[in-house]
Amino acid sequence: MRVATTTTTTTVCCPSVTPFSGIRTAPPALLPTLCPNYSLYRPLRVHTPPRDFKAYCAKKSQLPEVLDSNSDNGNLVSEEEIDQEVDIGWLPAIPHILVASMSNFLFGFHIGVMNGPILSIAKELGFEGNSVLEGLVVSIFIAGAFMGSAGAGYLVDRLGYRRTLQVDTVPLILGAIISAQAHSLDQLLWGRFFVGLGIGANAVLVPIYISEVAPTKYRGSLGSLCQIGTCIGLIASLCLGVFSENDPHWWRTMLYIASVPGFILTFGMQFAVDSPRWLCKAGRLDEAKEVISNLWGKSEVERSIEEFQSVLENDGGDLDSRWSELLEEPHSRVAFIGGTLFVLQQFAGINAVLYFSSLTFKDAGVTNGALASLYVGLTNFAGILCALYLVDKQGRKKLIIGSYLGMAISMFLVVYAISFPIDEELRNNLSILGTILYMLTFAIGAGPVTGLIIPELSNSRTRGKIMSFSFSVHWVCNFLVGLFFLELTQKFGVAPVYGSFGAVSILAALFSYSFLVETKGRSLEEIETSLNSNFVKRE
Repeated sequence: MRVATTTTTTTVCCPSVTPFSGIRTAPPALLPTLCPNYSLYRPLRVHTPPRDFKAYCAKKSQLPEVLDSNSDNGNLVSEEEIDQEVDIGWLPAIPHILVASMSNFLFGFHIGVMNGPILSIAKELGFEGNSVLEGLVVSIFIAGAFMGSAGAGYLVDRLGYRRTLQVDTVPLILGAIISAQAHSLDQLLWGRFFVGLGIGANAVLVPIYISEVAPTKYRGSLGSLCQIGTCIGLIASLCLGVFSENDPHWWRTMLYIASVPGFILTFGMQFAVDSPRWLCKAGRLDEAKEVISNLWGKSEVERSIEEFQSVLENDGGDLDSRWSELLEEPHSRVAFIGGTLFVLQQFAGINAVLYFSSLTFKDAGVTNGALASLYVGLTNFAGILCALYLVDKQGRKKLIIGSYLGMAISMFLVVYAISFPIDEELRNNLSILGTILYMLTFAIGAGPVTGLIIPELSNSRTRGKIMSFSFSVHWVCNFLVGLFFLELTQKFGVAPVYGSFGAVSILAALFSYSFLVETKGRSLEEIETSLNSNFVKRE
C-alpha cells in the first residue's frame, strides 16, 4: 500500500492491513503509519532528530511492532505509550473488591472478638471456670463455618456471587445481634453458630469473586486484600477488647458493632458488579460485556468474551455442575491440591502458634495479653503488605515455597531456644524472634497465596465447589488443631510439637514445588486451557 504526501511517497510494508480511508495527508515530519488494529492507537509520529524508542516501547507494552521495515528512521512510538506512564488498570475494580473484602474484615473481627471478653461473658452467663463450655463457644463458630463453606458452592452456581454474598451476610448480622442480646449460653451458641455460617460461606465466595473481577495483571495483589481485611478486622477487635478490662458488659457493645459492617456489605454489594464470567454462563452476555468494558477496558471485551465462550463450549457452565464431578479429571486433581494445601497450612501450626504466642511473650516479660496479640497482628499486617507487592512480581509458586521454608526455619529456631541450655534472656529473645518471623513469613505466602491460587487453578465449571470443598477441609483441620494442641503440648512438650510444625512446613514447600504451576500474569481461561488436556480449541 502507498501513502501519498505533498512532498514524498513512502512505502509501508505491513501484512494484512485493511484499507482505511480516514488517513490524512501530512507534512514529511508527520508521516502516517499503518499497522494492524490501527483503531486502537493514536496516529504515530516520527520524531526529529531520530531517537531510538524500540527499547522503551518493548518495556512499556506488548503492542505489535509497527515500524516500517524499509524506513531509515523507523523509530516510531505512540503518544499514548509516552503519555500514560502510570498504569491505573486496577482502579476501576477497587471499589467492588473493597466492598467484598468487608466480609474478610468481619471474619477477622469475629475471630478476635471473644479473645479478651470471654472471661466476662462466662461470668455473666454462668459458665465461669468451665473450660469445655468456653471452648464450645469458640468451636461452635467453626462448626457453622464448615456448614457455610459446604453450602456456598451450591448457592453461587444459581444466584451469582453478588446476590450470594448478600444472602450469606444475613446470618452474620443476625448472629451478631443474637450474641449481643444473649442472656443464656444457648442464645450465645446460636448466635456464634449463625455467625460461623456466614463467615464460612463468604470465605469461599470472596476469593473467587476477586479472582473473576480483578484484571489479570493485578489479580494477585487485589486477591491479597482478603488477607488484609482479615488482619485489620482482627486488630480492630483486639483494640476494642482492651476496654473489656474495665467494663464487664463491653462485649455486648463489641458484638453490636460487629453487625454494622454486615449492613455495609449487604448494602454495598447492591451497587457492585457481578462476575463477568458468571454473567456469561448465565446467558447475560450484554451485562458481561458492560462489566468488562467498565473494569478492564473496552479493548478487552471481544477477546475476553471469546475466551469465556470457548471455555463454556468445551466443558459447559457451572450452573448444572455436580459434586460428583470433583472425582473426575481434571477437577479431582485441583480438589486434591486445594484440600492438601489447607491441610498442610493448618497442620503447619498457624492457629496453634497464634494461641501460644501470648504465653511466649509472657515468658519474655510482656504480661499484657492484648498487647502481645497486637504485636502479632501488626506483624501479620506487615507481612501481608509485602505479599501485596510481591505476589504479582515474584509469582505465587515462589512466594508460597519461600514462605513455608521461612516458617520451618522459624519453628526450628523456637525449638532450639526451648531445648538447648542457653541464657534465659537469649532464650526468650529467640522465642519471640522465631514467633514473629513465623507470623511474618506465613503472612507473605502461605496465608494469602493458598486462598488465591486454588480458584486460579480451578476449572470454570467447578470453581465454586472446589473452593467449598477446600475450605470445608480447612475448617475441619482448624478445629482439630485447636482441640488437640494443648493436650499434645502437655503430653510431649512444646519443642516436639513445634518441631512437627517445622517438618510439616518443609513438606508443604515440597508439595508446592511438585504440584503447583505458576499462574502469574495469565487469565483464568488461559490457565484452564493449559491444565485441561481434553480442551478443544474453538475455531
